[in-house]
Amino acid sequence: MTKPSDLPPPPRASQKPHSYERHGVTIDDPWAWLRDANYPQVGDEEVLDYLKAENAYFDAAMAPHKELLDTLFAEMKGRLKEDESSVPVKDGDWLYWWAFEPGAQYRRWFRKLATGGPDELIFDEPTEAEGKDYFRLGAMEVSPDGKLAATLVDDNGSERFKLRIRDLATGEELETVTDVAIGSPVWSNDSKAVVFTEVNENWRSYRARYHRLGADPADDVTLYEETEELGFSVGVGKSQDRSLIFIATGDNATSEVRFVSADDPSQPLVLIAARKEKREYHVDAAHGKLWVVTNDTHVNFRLAQADPADPGNWTEVIPGSDRVYLRGATSYRDHLAITTRIDGLDQLILRTYSGDETRIPFAEASYSAAFGGNPEFTPATYRLGYSSMVTPGTVYDYDPASGELEVLKVQEIPSGYDASQYETDRLLVPARDGKQVPVSVVYKKGFERNGEGKLFLYAYGAYGHAIPPSFNSNRISLLDRGWACAIAHIRGGDDLGYDWFLQGKLQQRTNTFNDFVDAAKGMVAEKFTRPGRIAINGGSAGGELMGAVANSDPELWGAVVADVPFVDVLNTMLDDTLPLTPGEWPEWGNPITDAQAFEYIRSYSPYDQVKRQPYPPMLITGGLNDPRVTYWEPAKWAAKLREYKTDTNLLLLKINMGAGHGGKSGRWERLHEVAETYAFILTQVE
Repeated sequence: MTKPSDLPPPPRASQKPHSYERHGVTIDDPWAWLRDANYPQVGDEEVLDYLKAENAYFDAAMAPHKELLDTLFAEMKGRLKEDESSVPVKDGDWLYWWAFEPGAQYRRWFRKLATGGPDELIFDEPTEAEGKDYFRLGAMEVSPDGKLAATLVDDNGSERFKLRIRDLATGEELETVTDVAIGSPVWSNDSKAVVFTEVNENWRSYRARYHRLGADPADDVTLYEETEELGFSVGVGKSQDRSLIFIATGDNATSEVRFVSADDPSQPLVLIAARKEKREYHVDAAHGKLWVVTNDTHVNFRLAQADPADPGNWTEVIPGSDRVYLRGATSYRDHLAITTRIDGLDQLILRTYSGDETRIPFAEASYSAAFGGNPEFTPATYRLGYSSMVTPGTVYDYDPASGELEVLKVQEIPSGYDASQYETDRLLVPARDGKQVPVSVVYKKGFERNGEGKLFLYAYGAYGHAIPPSFNSNRISLLDRGWACAIAHIRGGDDLGYDWFLQGKLQQRTNTFNDFVDAAKGMVAEKFTRPGRIAINGGSAGGELMGAVANSDPELWGAVVADVPFVDVLNTMLDDTLPLTPGEWPEWGNPITDAQAFEYIRSYSPYDQVKRQPYPPMLITGGLNDPRVTYWEPAKWAAKLREYKTDTNLLLLKINMGAGHGGKSGRWERLHEVAETYAFILTQVE
């Protein structure tokens, strides 16, 4: 185990007086200088020197464990099929799929005629990524006539994508529409125009535009621009029957949708229903009707239908339910494909337009399942994905006529995997306020529940984003070393319904942190582990969780890994010039105008609540180009922890100097970062 005493002194960021006053409270922030004044350009030499020094310290700390790191990486890589490929998806006359070549970091995208014929390479990511430190294909949408593709590419991690039009027959890039696109573009039905969204200088998706191929992009028509709410984001999509283009605006609590004919997107937009605070609705179209999923009358959403000529008049089809959480509905020719969740478990339902419902059956008691890969309006079968904590990812086609599930592909583990050697449980752990928090756990058979085991505990807990109990081949490296791995389905996610999400936001945010601590204590009570032998991990808002529980209950944790952590919550929520701040106020509160929100955020903001106390070993990561959690949040937090902590445990900060929120972009580079996380916890938890 590497100890700080084995290393040169860690970097120390200097403190420079900086303070401000809000709501009669003075906030001192002596590490505020780590934010480059010219951000998103970062050129301040003092800032860069500090980040480089932290990276050098990280390298020095990990160097003695190179053999372990290499072993972990080799294990993880050995579980991935080097020439992995997707199951072909039919769309019109073509079958589309992607494939890796052995050793390649990036995918190649192919198609061939459904009636037979040669494979056609339509996008070669390895070639496009050559010579670049970062590469991400954000979207590729093929035109209805099959001749062109609209692609979005980010080559620096900033999530400002270049939208280009490609001739699929020749591979030629015909034109660049914009350098600041985001999301996924939508084609007009005549294949002669695209509708797309752009971000502004503050990285906010603020408008939808219409571009006719060959026209000067400067003359593109703005179909909709959000001007009323700084925090709303604009997105575009197409109905499953391909008749309409939807343009939506909203945040994580409120939405508003317009539509226009996909035959002529230049026509005036039709508003479905004006925004109403804390009302969400999502829309599809089929059979001359709009199909609306909304939480207007029930927290767990209901399904309604409407006439496009009177789109705001909604007639109920499926009422809201306290038990059944309606998460989405897609309207195909013969069925509504409905996704629900009951008691935290995914349910996939096909409903005919006459009201007959069929639930697709799954045998395991705990699993994750979702519809996916069904682009056509009239599929004969429905594609879906499935996995569990012990069952590798499986792709099925479900035949509604026969009721049979056909296995198309099971995730291969080239180095070998025997599911019968592992067990999974789903526990209900009591939280301090009486709620029951689900915890999904997996371990190798023979794991002794004697209170001495080692546990790797993961959670997220924000934005209504559930963490499913799905398969992850990387965790086998921990399971085979005698660890148990668990996911805490805490409030803030929507694992147990939309209200589970609401109970972890705004003035109830600390429920999320308490749930996680109580889940860990529950695993101790269940004899899986003991305090000090629990390694924890979370990223982004889950990194905020890591910071909060490291402050509140440091003695519980044997190691903490916080990836791109949102830890400078108060300062970020007070700065409405930052990319995401206005859109985040419905999640955390607005401390600029609300003194109560200011005090509540200050009471848990991990950076503000760092104490003079012992902390467990900690690994903190960030990305210099990250527009979501800016690099200075993990940097400031690490600097303050170094100054305040009273222990001799290892504290490491690693900043990816050429990447963004998702870390490095190649599949092996990403895998190496997972291996670093595992090497850190394996060497720190005794």
